[in-house]
Amino acid sequence: MTDTIALARARLVLVDYQDRLLPAIHDGGAVLTEAVRLAGIARALGVPVVGTEQNPAGLGGTAPALRPLLGEVVTKMHFDACEDGLVARLGGGTHDVVVAGCETHVCLLQTALGLLRAGQRVWVAANACGTRRPAEHALALERLRGAGAVIVSVEMVAFEWLHHCRHPDFKAVLSLVKPLAG
Repeated sequence: MTDTIALARARLVLVDYQDRLLPAIHDGGAVLTEAVRLAGIARALGVPVVGTEQNPAGLGGTAPALRPLLGEVVTKMHFDACEDGLVARLGGGTHDVVVAGCETHVCLLQTALGLLRAGQRVWVAANACGTRRPAEHALALERLRGAGAVIVSVEMVAFEWLHHCRHPDFKAVLSLVKPLAG
């Protein structure tokens, strides 16, 4: 796998940031803030954003702060969103897929593994992922790294997508990154 996320092939997948799940997530507010930031950066740069919802009848819909930033939503019953049509929603071919979501050790993990099995290149934005117990989060990231995913942060993704400071959307993206800087 290449070690750079190519903007031209990029897709963003946001897994299960749902109303009834987020209150149980350790630092759920911070995790959602990072997801919103990542989705805003993707939208500013024209990267397609796909969300997923695990059993929305039971867990509610996507958090209101994130919903307007999603291009489409895959409703799923499997923990691996690929089992419910995610890969087809990304479009044909191989993509550089940035993923983040809840819970890191369940749906995020299984979806990222499914994307890898489907031949996609996968980067996991760790600071936009969450779970009920931090130890589960760490184990999931370790497993994903071993499976071939690259573990990154939201800010790392932003600057890789920009590639240089003369990008026409540099200032717009920087305004989304700045609140974390410093």
